[in-house]
Amino acid sequence: MAIELNKGNKLNLSKKEPSLKKVMIGLGWEVLPGNNMDLDASVFMIGENGKIPADEYFVFYNNLQSPDGSLKHTGDNRTGIGDDDDEMILANLPAVNPIIKELIVVVSIHDAEVRKHHFGLLKNAYIRLVDVENSREVVRFRLDENNTSFTEIEFGRLKREEDGWHFIATGVGTAIGLQGYVDKYV
Repeated sequence: MAIELNKGNKLNLSKKEPSLKKVMIGLGWEVLPGNNMDLDASVFMIGENGKIPADEYFVFYNNLQSPDGSLKHTGDNRTGIGDDDDEMILANLPAVNPIIKELIVVVSIHDAEVRKHHFGLLKNAYIRLVDVENSREVVRFRLDENNTSFTEIEFGRLKREEDGWHFIATGVGTAIGLQGYVDKYV
């Protein structure tokens, strides 16, 4: 049974799941009837200084793999149709370059400003971590559905600390666009 986290909760993955090495970061949502939206999952691989060490450490639909091979985006789902994860990122935690201290998972709405789309047009949005070795869901965080002013949401973070990897359920929304996140972390 997966651990359900609330916004702001933190889970020490290395303590709770000491054998966890390869994880699938699954992101899902349902678009409310009458709407058609393209959401994009991205991961910013952050170094000690709070920035990505090189452009290639920004994993998204136009750069599907990190330079160290530790993160692989499975591709862009442009419709969100279906009951399972809409976008997935595979992470091999022991292979993450030691200079990387945090993996920040962001979901943005493509052309949100032009199309007047926002996260309030979605329901049942979540992030979950699945142990790839045994296909068992380890943790899940469901976003609340009051996100009408947000066009991007940081769903969660995987943070490397002295005692191992931690997952933080952030659920922080913005309206800065994906480029705003790029500007923040590059």
